[in-house]
Amino acid sequence: MKRRRSYTKVQRAAAEDATRQRIVSAIMALHGEVGPARTTVSAVAERAGVERLTVYRHFPDEPSMLLACCAHWSALHPMPHLPVRGDEPLSVCRRTILQLYTWYRANEAILTNITADARRIPLLATLMAPLDSQLGRLAAELNGMWKRRSAQRAATIRHALEFSTWRSLTRIAPTDRRAAALAASWLTPVNR
Repeated sequence: MKRRRSYTKVQRAAAEDATRQRIVSAIMALHGEVGPARTTVSAVAERAGVERLTVYRHFPDEPSMLLACCAHWSALHPMPHLPVRGDEPLSVCRRTILQLYTWYRANEAILTNITADARRIPLLATLMAPLDSQLGRLAAELNGMWKRRSAQRAATIRHALEFSTWRSLTRIAPTDRRAAALAASWLTPVNR
């Protein structure tokens, strides 16, 4: 009588997936704490509870780690759906900016590190391009709500939506709500 193998291919695949997920989670955590440029394979291995060789088996190089981290982070922290609806363009802009600023606050650590390291790691700049494009489309959509379109307003809206603008405003405005109101005030008719 043959004994059944207790360790099947399915179980092995599940264990490999779990290990890969621990490694990706470790990469993501370290990117939030120290940034991608200072994340080492040794630190990833230690955080994930695996050997360095196991990290390399799943991710043979830095680009594969960055791609996996970006995909995992994006799935866990999607940019909020920012509906551009309402009667009054200024109030819609204020609400939209506030939603975006709230998302920035929730993801501040990793966005700060990735933004800083994008200057040193070209792949990071490439991975951030879709966010930049999304912000550009959102700015155009918000600008389109006004009866008269304005290149100056479009540029102002685009600037208000930037992560760096949020960081700057939160130094002088105590809350995201106040920062969003301040950014939206740049769009008032007095200034246009």
